[in-house]
Amino acid sequence: MIPTTPYWNPLLETMPREKLSELQLAKLKRVVRWGYERSKLYRRLYEEAGFHPEELKGWEDIAKVPMISKEHYRQAQAKEPWPYGEALCVPLEEVTEYHQTSGTTGQPVYQPDTWQDWEWWSECWSYILWAMGFRPTDRVFLPFGYNVFVAFWAGHYAAEKLGCEVVAGGILNTEERLLKIKELRATALMGTPTYMLNMAETCQKKLGFPARELGIKKIICAGEPGASVEGTKKRIGEAWGAEVFDHVGATEVGGWAYECTHHPGGVHVNEAMFLVELVDVQTNAPIEEPGKMGKIVLTAFDRQAQPCIRFDTKDLGMWAEDQCTCGRTFAVLKGGVLGRADHLTKVKGVLFSPLAVEEVVRALPELGDEYELVVTKKGEVDEIILKVELLPAYEAQKERVREELARQLRLKTNLNYLLEFHPPGSLPRYEQKAKRFKDLRPHA
Repeated sequence: MIPTTPYWNPLLETMPREKLSELQLAKLKRVVRWGYERSKLYRRLYEEAGFHPEELKGWEDIAKVPMISKEHYRQAQAKEPWPYGEALCVPLEEVTEYHQTSGTTGQPVYQPDTWQDWEWWSECWSYILWAMGFRPTDRVFLPFGYNVFVAFWAGHYAAEKLGCEVVAGGILNTEERLLKIKELRATALMGTPTYMLNMAETCQKKLGFPARELGIKKIICAGEPGASVEGTKKRIGEAWGAEVFDHVGATEVGGWAYECTHHPGGVHVNEAMFLVELVDVQTNAPIEEPGKMGKIVLTAFDRQAQPCIRFDTKDLGMWAEDQCTCGRTFAVLKGGVLGRADHLTKVKGVLFSPLAVEEVVRALPELGDEYELVVTKKGEVDEIILKVELLPAYEAQKERVREELARQLRLKTNLNYLLEFHPPGSLPRYEQKAKRFKDLRPHA
């Protein structure tokens, strides 16, 4: 077992940066050695790179530690001990929790956890919920399907740990969930930004009243970067009459970042439990200066069964210039997760991020909540088709809306689009991770 001390410490979030750095380096050295000694996957990865844990003496040595990716886990799993294979660091009988990734980017990664790991997950989420104002007086409704995908499982247990009352709405459909929220007078929700908008739309259309009448005060979003997009966050907040918070996590890593009640324009990194690095997308050179986009590389310090050390998330972020006014010394990622490196693509010679389109669509009040973005190739020319839903009240103003939408898209992305207007409710709806971006070009 990795020797541990109690995870929660009220002084950690306000620890001086110098002391925090010392704590992180000690934890990093410990987990690197743990992976090397216990995991065939990490031992092979490190030996192939010519790295030994003894070489990690200071922060200047961190680049020597090889990065790991989803593909490494996929290749290592489904072997003995089944199904975790060479990534497992503990005897199989010590595994008490099974979850997996959503599988939206390929073969799911299987994630084992010991009971201590799962307690750690809950503690990570306790930091998240407390920073967002969750208290024992809250009745928290969780409208997600409880299954093998980790989703909000840890959020459930953390809410209980804080003394909140938890209502699991797993097998209910959207209308039933809304009626149960009304019946029980729930005060808080957890869900993806897409599903929060979907629920609000269903409440108005199927039940005949706005979601803001349900009395929800706090909404925590995850699974997509939408809650850090101001237009999306505003729509959710207005629809529910609630304060909206962003959170970032990953099955392989844990709940590693969160927004606090001071809303710093981004998310705090839980630096007591995780190391977050920003590196250049092309060269992997470290990025320390604020305001420069980089790829997020994550290390979970205290996970035992299947440790995650320098994990290439392929998510994008940038450091904020200032600390948050809440008093936490944990660093802030400006704007949260800003998209994915594997979604960055060149269209007509321009580097393009689909998240920029969401910012435009969600900022226009004439458009509905859903959209779809399709990149195709006509001959040798790239084409971008943007499908949006025009609200009925603006049908007579369609051409004005078209011109404004095209203008804003050019300003944000330097690209022109083929715009398609569809009736409200006709584009696909999603309960978990939305799949709005489709690159159908042959090379993709």
